[in-house]
Amino acid sequence: MKRHTTAAVLALGIAVAIATPAASQEKRDIRLMTGPQGGVWVPLGGQLKDLWEKAIPGLSVLSLPGAGIANVRGLEEGKADVGFGNSISTVDALAGREPFNKPHKNVCNIATLYPQYYQLVVRADANINSVADLKGKGVTTQQRGNTGELITKQLLQVHGLTYNDVKMSFVSYTDSVSQMQDGHAVAFGLGTAIPAGSVMDLASARDIKLVDLSSSLAGMKKLNPGYTLVTVPGKTYPKNDKDVQVIGYATHLVASCNLPEDVVYTMTKTIAQNIPQLALLNKAMTGLTPKQMAEDIGIPFHKGAARFYKESGVNVVTN
Repeated sequence: MKRHTTAAVLALGIAVAIATPAASQEKRDIRLMTGPQGGVWVPLGGQLKDLWEKAIPGLSVLSLPGAGIANVRGLEEGKADVGFGNSISTVDALAGREPFNKPHKNVCNIATLYPQYYQLVVRADANINSVADLKGKGVTTQQRGNTGELITKQLLQVHGLTYNDVKMSFVSYTDSVSQMQDGHAVAFGLGTAIPAGSVMDLASARDIKLVDLSSSLAGMKKLNPGYTLVTVPGKTYPKNDKDVQVIGYATHLVASCNLPEDVVYTMTKTIAQNIPQLALLNKAMTGLTPKQMAEDIGIPFHKGAARFYKESGVNVVTN
């Protein structure tokens, strides 16, 4: 009897030993900074939160509102662990150029996700055909600290204007739509994916058009060489049948360089394995490959992300 009891206790001990690692997975909380309400970063952040928590036992992701510039600052200041970023402003952060007051050292790249489009939307009845036509007019854009707001400021600068030359408003996407609808603003500048939900909402209530920004590119590239021209295809928005060229850049994910390598490795791998699901929220991500995720946009990669890309046959520069 004693022999059987000893065997049973031993078997139980082995079972507990085997089960214990799974039951006592290290708990880890990370903070993910997304974007302003009404933009695509909020739902994308929610989807990434769900995917990462399922892929990494013990992980809890706190999703926080943010913006391109604010998110990078959040990483540097230890207020966030992961965030969405825009290539142009993140490059400025690493270099310590305005609007950043010092070189940022704790910002590492995870993945390039899709192109971003800075769109200058105007009311069709406002007789505005160029940025110069905005002088003295009501203009709305995102809150200060948002990449879209910075581009609005630079776009005006390229055309010899400042915020003092227009009637500026720095508000959410939703409030910008309201201001365009009620006539307080005739132009809405925003940086996001296409079609932008806020622009679709506006177009359902007012006739709008996009301003072609191709003539602004040379001046914009002098301010930041990362700017490019991208095309908003005709019929992206109601009653806008022609292709329009606008200012482009890339949306990517960044992380604190201090985040553990194994965590970032799994996060990166999880993104690559779930592109079709993520593309349901943003069609621009359709068909995204590890090679495209590893695009060199001037920001060194986190070692965890680099490990995944090396396994996928792509070598990248690390921090």
